[in-house]
Amino acid sequence: MPVVAYAQTQPATSAEAEEEKLERDFTDPLSTLPQLLVRDSYTPANYGPGPCTSQVCFRNAETNQFLVRPLIPRIPPESFLPFSQLIRPTFQLVTVQSSRGGTRTEFGDLPVFDVAVLPWPDRQKTGLLIGAGAAFVFPTATSKSAGQGAWQAGPALGAIYSGIPGLLIGFVALNPVSFAYTSPNRLPQNTFQFQPVFALHLWDKWYLRSAEANWSMGWRRHYPTMLPLSIGLGRTIVRPGLPPMSIFVTGQWMAYRQFAPIAPQTTINFGLTVAFPQFRDYFSQ
Repeated sequence: MPVVAYAQTQPATSAEAEEEKLERDFTDPLSTLPQLLVRDSYTPANYGPGPCTSQVCFRNAETNQFLVRPLIPRIPPESFLPFSQLIRPTFQLVTVQSSRGGTRTEFGDLPVFDVAVLPWPDRQKTGLLIGAGAAFVFPTATSKSAGQGAWQAGPALGAIYSGIPGLLIGFVALNPVSFAYTSPNRLPQNTFQFQPVFALHLWDKWYLRSAEANWSMGWRRHYPTMLPLSIGLGRTIVRPGLPPMSIFVTGQWMAYRQFAPIAPQTTINFGLTVAFPQFRDYFSQ
């Protein structure tokens, strides 16, 4: 009887462990699982300069950001270094406020995150994973207000701790610095960006998630500083014949801002992440 009971509970235990692993992979920016993130961030109201006029009111303008972000791993011997390499470009379509009133939709700049996952410390023993590399920003925006108009490059660092079952916590830190500009009137850029990452398994296929808020602090005098906070729910979906995926909804609130003339007050993030585990072997060949 004990043997039969163990055999009956073993598949459920294995399924739960697989769900928790997927939750970590769908939130972990240092995961080697090939995946594609599609996210829409809707902001119903913004902080903006006043007073409002009959034509322009930045506070009441509704803005939106739609992004597509693939995570492309390169595993030795295909990587440039003898470490796993993670490449994460972010393609953005942004709705920005117009100086004549209302909004318009434009393509934004193209940030690229490229790091090598270090083999130390041993993640199996410590639960800690560290990645280091570079961050780039390419000025692909189709209008002045949709991008910064500067070619940028700088260091990137990420750390993830998953030593506690059902919990993942970590961060990604970037500091791109401008070195060339699309026009002479573009401002120099030197901004520290920090993305906190958190995922906690709740029950069944549901998990608590926070990975959408990006903190930013400009090093130059009177450059903007913004510290948003986000929290929400995610659910993994695993069905035969379909790739593993996750859907999530998170709420975001601007906890602190300084020298930011226009900034979102509250934001709702809707996201879908699709994994492609069948390509993992391809990237490691």
